[in-house]
Amino acid sequence: MLILLPPSETKRPGGSRRPADLAALGFEELLPRREQLVDALVALAGDAEEAARVLKLGPKQRGEATVNATLRTAPAMAAVDRYTGVLFDALGANTLDAPARAWLGRNVAIHSSAFGLVRALDRIPSYRLGAGITVPGTAAPRALWGSAITEVLEAHAPGYVLDLRSEAYVALGPVPQSLRSAYVRVTTQAGDGTVRALNHFNKKAKGELVRVLARTRPRVRSTEALISWASAQGLHVRAGDVAGQVELRVPA
Repeated sequence: MLILLPPSETKRPGGSRRPADLAALGFEELLPRREQLVDALVALAGDAEEAARVLKLGPKQRGEATVNATLRTAPAMAAVDRYTGVLFDALGANTLDAPARAWLGRNVAIHSSAFGLVRALDRIPSYRLGAGITVPGTAAPRALWGSAITEVLEAHAPGYVLDLRSEAYVALGPVPQSLRSAYVRVTTQAGDGTVRALNHFNKKAKGELVRVLARTRPRVRSTEALISWASAQGLHVRAGDVAGQVELRVPA
């Protein structure tokens, strides 16, 4: 199984002194695009005002305008530790034991706007780049990553893909139809029986789901197997009303 996670705008600073090696990142077929985009981000960071404009940074974020200047030399850490925010705080990868972290490394990929798909334990630097931003000197994000990520997923052919990304990142690399997969939607049921989709709190539910998966490490090769495993864990997962989707129901 391969679980696809979205990145987070917020990131933990620091890391080990050894910088990231783009050639060592997972899904090595994406290297030429990574190199092109990193070079463009480094060049853009040379003009703080222009970087702030392109990266759509507000007045309180202007200090981040030049963070990309050191992408090739900055400290690096595992991607699953680099990202913070609701989903990654709920996942709490830094509190998992070694077998669970190793499982994350084999079974989780994070869709970065700067590096494309990376494995959970791939070492990356801190960076600033939103999903919909076109960096001067490169193609628009959908043209840069879209078909390339779809093709790399097909080439690596995981037995089953569980897609927990936001719709913005799904657009930057849809799962190929040739693979068995499911897109996760998080819902809750009100006291009157009304079921509604969650927005902000869906991230927490997704992080908690991946944490339980890492701790139990099941062999999931189909939606049916996922639903069966979830039931045994006391989680409410059902086939969605739309083909190719599953619903993760959480308490109101």
